[in-house]
Amino acid sequence: MPSLLSVNTARPLPVGYSQQEATGINKQPVAGPVYVTNGSYATQAGSALSGDCVVDRRFHGGDHQAVYAFAREDLDRWESELGRTLNSGMFGENLTTIGLEVNSALIGERWRIGDQLLLEVTSARLPCRVFASWIAQPSWVKRFTLDARPGAYLRVLEPGEIKEGDPITAVHRPDHEVTVSFLFRALTTEPQLLPRCLNTGSALNPAQEETIRKRLSL
Repeated sequence: MPSLLSVNTARPLPVGYSQQEATGINKQPVAGPVYVTNGSYATQAGSALSGDCVVDRRFHGGDHQAVYAFAREDLDRWESELGRTLNSGMFGENLTTIGLEVNSALIGERWRIGDQLLLEVTSARLPCRVFASWIAQPSWVKRFTLDARPGAYLRVLEPGEIKEGDPITAVHRPDHEVTVSFLFRALTTEPQLLPRCLNTGSALNPAQEETIRKRLSL
């Protein structure tokens, strides 16, 4: 059964490789339950997860990017390709999953995690310069983009506590074709897919919907 391998949080980390003074990409697995709340920047640190932080709030966090999930299976594959250890949380994900096809999730798909938390898939993660600098691999953004398995952003519909080992159940799958990977490819390498991404209803991250409409001159 799909489950949480780890819940990952971070404190601000000073950096010298970007215009930012700090980053919150350095997620680490935490022991014990973590409370996930709803509401835009619901905690002082800007994250929906207790004990976590969002530093650059221009592009990260908020209602529709409240939680970021990435599959352990994809981390394992990148470990093999890069020839280095990638601990859970290394890609900046709050949730490292196991047994779950994160990139095949539909926009608007809803996950129940444990007994309380209910999340809804809203968008795909787009790689940025901070991510590239953090991973420190040649042509990282290009490689990550061509792979088209970016992980999912989710919003919080019902808050609650989660912990390592909690089951993840897809309790709702909408009736359309737009998966996380489909949306990512439309926004990056396959723009011909963009019109079909507007058939996702209200779940789509408004920022990505606006980008799509601008590119289509709508």
